[in-house]
Amino acid sequence: MTLIYKIVSAPEWRAAETVGVFRGAAVDLADGYIHFSTADQAQETAARHFAGQTDLLLVAVTAERLGPTLKWEVSRGGALFPHLYAPLSLDAVTSVAPLPLRSGRHDFTGLL
Repeated sequence: MTLIYKIVSAPEWRAAETVGVFRGAAVDLADGYIHFSTADQAQETAARHFAGQTDLLLVAVTAERLGPTLKWEVSRGGALFPHLYAPLSLDAVTSVAPLPLRSGRHDFTGLL
């Protein structure tokens, strides 16, 4: 089982929970796919794209449950990043956890 991760604001995720599907954050909708990170990429993603933001959640998703709409594509530094070209069905989600901000950085202790 391969876990991939989505960093998302709590209000955006709570809205998705009410309708049973996550269509993406504003950046995802603009790019045409939902951005995910691997466990090795998540901390850098948080630092680059969510610096200083509070009220975030780390959503873990089983990659294999996403089927052929999940594509592994080259992104920063030539690394392969998981991109979902479909709405995220919440049944693929394995966990949702707060991503606290401590001393100016997001604390992933026990989350990955």
